Amino acid sequence: MKTLLVIAAAAALAGCGVEAVGTAATAASIKKQELEQGQRTMQQTQQKIDAAMQQMQQRAGGSTEQ
Repeated sequence: MKTLLVIAAAAALAGCGVEAVGTAATAASIKKQELEQGQRTMQQTQQKIDAAMQQMQQRAGGSTEQ
């Protein structure tokens, strides 16, 4: 009887461990997606900044030529 209780307790604890691992894996996947989205946003923002800088340089160059 004691052996059966020990096995049942071990199985219950092992099940909790599996759930915790699954939750951690899900959280890690979400964090990875957030990181990738942040990197894409940063790249897009940098491209917009570069384009704005080019426009400013072109305008500055054009105004000195006139």
